[in-house]
Amino acid sequence: MRLSEACGLLTSNIHFDTATPFVDLKEHPWRKLKTASSQRQIPLIGFSLWAAKRIASSPSGFAFSRYCNDQKCNSNTASAALNKWLKPRVPNGCAIHSFRHSLRDRLREVECPADIIDAIGEWTTEGIGHKYGAGYDLRVKHRWMGRICKKYD
Repeated sequence: MRLSEACGLLTSNIHFDTATPFVDLKEHPWRKLKTASSQRQIPLIGFSLWAAKRIASSPSGFAFSRYCNDQKCNSNTASAALNKWLKPRVPNGCAIHSFRHSLRDRLREVECPADIIDAIGEWTTEGIGHKYGAGYDLRVKHRWMGRICKKYD
């Protein structure tokens, strides 16, 4: 998900009580979504599941209360802090948004079909036919994300 989407999460948007744990990404008054299709369910697996379990215990109800409250979401401050922390740890030119791009590369490495990659990353898929229907089920996205985890274990 985009950093701005993550910053505005509530702990109640994180669900562990299902066969496939997930983040229910939806718009809130303090944080809009980029597009209508940005509202989606994102599977939690591997390190994202580990992190979500830690985040879910936040007493404020906000996943990242340092950057968000019921009035506003300050993802620019979060981005600056993360990029400052990352700078000595990643190659020149990499930033927090680079992780979104590397997700696409990792899905390609496990031969994930392009339309499923687009569904996972909420990227636009070419052609009018791709806009029809409900899209891919959470379990399908989870299965492909699991292939990434197995590859990098």
